[in-house]
Amino acid sequence: MTETRQILFIQGGGAGTHDAWDDKLVDSLRRGLGAEHEVRYPRMPDEDDPSYAAWSAAIRHAVAELEDGAVVAGHSVGGTILVHALAERPPERRLAAIVLIAAPFVGRGGWPGDEFELPADLGARLPHGTPVHVFHGLEDETAPPSHADLYARAIPQARVHRLPGRDHQLNNDLSEVAEAIGPDRP
Repeated sequence: MTETRQILFIQGGGAGTHDAWDDKLVDSLRRGLGAEHEVRYPRMPDEDDPSYAAWSAAIRHAVAELEDGAVVAGHSVGGTILVHALAERPPERRLAAIVLIAAPFVGRGGWPGDEFELPADLGARLPHGTPVHVFHGLEDETAPPSHADLYARAIPQARVHRLPGRDHQLNNDLSEVAEAIGPDRP
């Protein structure tokens, strides 16, 4: 009997993102992973104006409801806030992986922003031994592809996946993400 793995997907920010944009990413992920995965997709508060305080609280609540061995993933600013929240207060549950998708890097070399600024020792603050994947489309006009390199420096243990021809929504195709976290992966 195969055990179901939980995936928590945190949406990006912007008016209508949950229902009109990132739902397509979640559908692609569900198709790629199959029935042995349960993809959870909570609506973040005030999606059109993300705040670290509100979103990190919602993320911590959603992570606390997961079982050991779950994967957490975040798209765009949802990924930025997710990784910041995990670094600030690591979860009690063991995570199988952390996945950032087209996440803007907020801090030195990236976007300015005191509220979301990532700590310089980001990688050291994340749960020890948890694989980290950074996916970024090379045609992303929202969060520059160079932000993937900034994450690689801040999280030395991260595996960076640079995807040619892909935009900020990765052309609504998360097949590479599904492959990286699928049934044969940790």
